[in-house]
Amino acid sequence: MQKNIYAELISIGDEILYGQTLDTNSHWISGELDKLGIRVKRKVTVADTESVILEAIAEAEVNADIILITGGLGPTKDDLTKPCLAKYFNSEMYVDQQVLAELKERFARRGRELNALNSGQAELPKKCKVVHNKYGTAPGMWFEKDEKILVSMPGVPSEMKYMMEDTVLPELKKRFSTPVLIHQMVKTVGIPESILAEKLEDWENSLPGEIKLAYLPGLNQVKLRLTASGEDKVHLQQLLEAEVNKLYKQVGKYIYGTDEGNLAQKVGALLKKHGLTIACAESCTGGHLSQLLTANSGSSEYYRGSIVPYHNELKINLLGVKSETIEQNGAVSEATVIEMAEKVRKLFGADIGVATSGIAGPTGGTEEKPVGTVWVALADEHETQTKLFNFSFDRESNIDIAANSVLNLVRKKLSSK
Repeated sequence: MQKNIYAELISIGDEILYGQTLDTNSHWISGELDKLGIRVKRKVTVADTESVILEAIAEAEVNADIILITGGLGPTKDDLTKPCLAKYFNSEMYVDQQVLAELKERFARRGRELNALNSGQAELPKKCKVVHNKYGTAPGMWFEKDEKILVSMPGVPSEMKYMMEDTVLPELKKRFSTPVLIHQMVKTVGIPESILAEKLEDWENSLPGEIKLAYLPGLNQVKLRLTASGEDKVHLQQLLEAEVNKLYKQVGKYIYGTDEGNLAQKVGALLKKHGLTIACAESCTGGHLSQLLTANSGSSEYYRGSIVPYHNELKINLLGVKSETIEQNGAVSEATVIEMAEKVRKLFGADIGVATSGIAGPTGGTEEKPVGTVWVALADEHETQTKLFNFSFDRESNIDIAANSVLNLVRKKLSSK
């Protein structure tokens, strides 16, 4: 009978707690364990302090079947993981001759002499099994106690990944038979989380017991993560497919994908599908929309170019917006973005022209047009569509959500074809 296997991840290092180093290790390890059906129960970051490290290990041993530790294995005195583990497992230290020989060879290849600090890397607790390190000087350590597994690895991502892929993951796969765990992501845009949840309440309440739902909100986007667990993979995949089909029937107009692609990639695929090109006139988004579109390989097939007429003179002299349009309505207005979208389409010879103009903040707002006011437009040979948004985020977020709102406008236009 398969059973759930739980893991806990411990990251050791003051530099992580100080915000000087980003802990990418836990993120990567979690994804790899998920592929094996091993559930990460908790991630903990602790200081380079013996009492704190020992406390974290003791807590993890109670909570999890597998404990994976990264960091604190360097040759200097502030790296305490190895002595802490020796103390925790009540293990004497010894010099592993194979590790020492590997260190000597590594340093000789580099034309360097192995000093006392580096040779100390070969000193290990007797109760551990060595996990060899192809890319660094610090070996990993594999401990077992009361059917629990603890593996300590360096914090350097390349060294940790090598140990995980070469030794740890294959061994865990052999040791544990876990239930099948399948995730299906459904990505929506243009609908707030609360409204989406309200629309899906009945559907959510009728989900099969094998499926759990999580809402993952972002700026103007909400991801629905369906997680199916059990022993029959085919059955679980069929259940997920059926539930995704129900979602399309209920909120399909907001769904832009069910795979890894982002919104810009989906828009690019639609443009290629219909053989259409696009050009951008960006004021408040400052080129961010164009960056999203061109970040994808093959974008030259559909992306013609852009202009960022941030100053009104450039809207008039370069893009061709009428001066009276801006004088009478202001740069942040429906009339202005209509002309911007129509002019950039003709200027770049594109099938679709899009435009943005707004007040990203934190300054520049007025009572009539507060910070977060954004007008966007989409023009093709048949019509010009506009939409007004009133965002309430910081400058960076306002810019990002404005760019993605334009992408969604294009998505809806092309999806209706």
